[in-house]
Order: sequence, then C-alpha cells, then structure tokens
Amino acid sequence: MKDDLLKLVEQHGTPLFILDHDKIRENYRTFKKQLPRVQCYYAVKANSTQQIVETLFKEGSSFDVASYNEYMQVYQYIKHFDTKEKKHFVWDKIIFSNTIKDRTTLQKIKQYKPLVTYDNVAELKKIKDYCDTAGLIIRLKVPDTGSQVEMSSKFGAELADAEKLIQQAFDMGLKVEGISFHVGSQCTNFDNYTSALAFTSEIFHNARKKGFNLNLVDIGGGFPVPYDPQVPEFKQLAALLNSEFKRLFPDDIEILAEPGRFIVATAALLISEIIGKARRDGKIFYHINDGVYHTFSGVVYDHWIPNFTAFKEGEKEICAVVGPTCDSFDKITLSAELPGNLEVGDFLYTENIGAYSTASSTKFNGFDGAKIIHKNLPAPEEK
Repeated sequence: MKDDLLKLVEQHGTPLFILDHDKIRENYRTFKKQLPRVQCYYAVKANSTQQIVETLFKEGSSFDVASYNEYMQVYQYIKHFDTKEKKHFVWDKIIFSNTIKDRTTLQKIKQYKPLVTYDNVAELKKIKDYCDTAGLIIRLKVPDTGSQVEMSSKFGAELADAEKLIQQAFDMGLKVEGISFHVGSQCTNFDNYTSALAFTSEIFHNARKKGFNLNLVDIGGGFPVPYDPQVPEFKQLAALLNSEFKRLFPDDIEILAEPGRFIVATAALLISEIIGKARRDGKIFYHINDGVYHTFSGVVYDHWIPNFTAFKEGEKEICAVVGPTCDSFDKITLSAELPGNLEVGDFLYTENIGAYSTASSTKFNGFDGAKIIHKNLPAPEEK
C-alpha cells in the first residue's frame, strides 16, 4: 500500500486527501443491510464533497441537509425531473434536520412540501408564516452521555414540553408527521438509543391516542465508526435497534436515520509531509503541511483523536505533530508514537479521516487545504 500511496504523492503532491468511493458504497450498503427497515438519509454535513453526494444519489440514498446550499447540492441531480417527480423526491428523500431554519430558506422550499424539524414555539410560528406546506418532525432532547460530540445542549425539546408542542403545531394548522432525536455523534453508549426510543415511543403513542396521525420516527445519527478496537461493532447496535423497533412501534410507520460519519469516515486517507523538525523541551516536534485549521479540523470541532503512521521505519518515541500555521493552537497531537529518525521531506499518513475534516477546513494563514483525489469514482454497473 505504501508504494501506491507514494506514487500518488509523486503525481499530486501533498497534503493529499484520498477518497475511496467503493468504501462509501460499502458503508452505505452495510447500513441498509443491517437496518433493513430504516430509510438512510446521508448527513451531508459530515463531508459535503460533491462527488460523495453524487455517489450516494446513484446508490439511492436519501439526504439530511442543514442549509439551502446543502439542499442545492442534492437538487442538481433532480432538476431535470418533471415537476411531479421533483416534488416527490424532495418530499420523500430530503429532510431539513436543522431545527432552526432561516426565513428565506423556508420560502424557497415551500413549494416542495419538505420534511423539516422543530423544537420550539418560535420555529413553529416561522414555519407557519413561511413554509406552512411542510411536514413537521419534533426533535426531542435525549441523553447523549458518552458520545464523542454531544447535541442536547443546543437542540431538542424537553420531554415534558413535547406533547404540548405537537398540540400547538396542529392548533396552528400545521401537520406533525413524527418524532426525531439525536443521541450524539460517535455514540458508543448504546443505552442512549434505548432510552431515546423509549421516550419517543411514549410520546408517539400518546399523540396517536389524541388523534394525531404521526407516522414516522427519525433516530438521527451517532452510529459508531471503528476508530479503535474498543468501539463496539455496528452490527450489535443494529440488532438492538431492530429489536426495539419491533417492540415499541407499529409495523406501518416509517423509520428514518441520518448517518454521516458512518458513511464516510473510513473512506478517506490523508498523506501529509514533514516540513520542519525541532526538539522542544526534550520532545521531537514534527511540523507538517496540514493542521487543525485544515484537514485536522476534526481534532477541534469533532473531538477526534488523530492517528499517524510513518512511511519510514525507525525506533519509535512519543512525538508531537503540529500544523503549518503561525498559531500555537495548531497542535494536532502531542502524543504520536512515531520514529524519531524522520526528516524534512518524509511523509505520514492518517486513516479514517473522511468525516468532519475537509468539511470544516479553512484557508487560515493563506494555506490551501489538501488536494482531494477520488478512487473508484464511477459507480459500478449493476449486474
């Protein structure tokens, strides 16, 4: 593998972000196979590279978008559809899962009767004024203990307020179609899912008893990626979820999910170059041409623990790996186990860096982000 990667470096330079679309397809198909009852809405925010959206569109994926720009990334593949097909696609395969949407976006999407989330009264009033055709999903605040990135401090209606918010929506002439939650990103504590599903079930059935025809449940994202051997396997979570679906909900309702990290994290590898070496307070510092303002932004925003592997062999020691900017905050890790004999011009590679990396990269200090190249981009023909 290393020889192949070095050939790519020779051709394209560094930093180099290699995205494998076969792996994206494999992850999508695994998700669908393990959770056959669930409609998969790819969370575009995890990695919004256009070719990823195209690959998943061709796979038949649905999409979770957070903004009008993300919506338009999907829309370009359906703009040639006739009006009826276009409206059906948006209605059936796109969800605006950001609970706070600006008025302009709501006005633009009104014609499509979109699926949107909410968690407060002010949002209900805004939807009523600017997009009263929407199908609504109330998002609940649920436990997210142990997840890599928590969500409950910013999103979700308090459980005690949920039934009132459903009532208020119907009183305003709006239609609530279901309930959603998010247990936090990279959730390895599966109790979060069982608790969230139990809360959702209670509110769902109470709403139905009141005559509100709720017909879907959105279980959000958080599905764990095997960043290390301690992460529990997805198939264990899938078995638990399938059992809870059967126990808690009728067979005729729709179940949605919004995987992002799960689809793209393992599909990318980054090659970086050592551009400086110094010993500081007894520790080797390797300065590389990528950092936390660029592809390693997930270290900051995603609480991601980076990994590094050297192409060169040598006796290993605990080293620091830092980025190229003049900001001292730009430290990727202070505890990488790497050979101490690496020099300027040597290369490192980082695996499982497909999610929340290039998506939040900046051009701080004038440094360009990594060049993205695509492997296995054309979707294989179906036999």
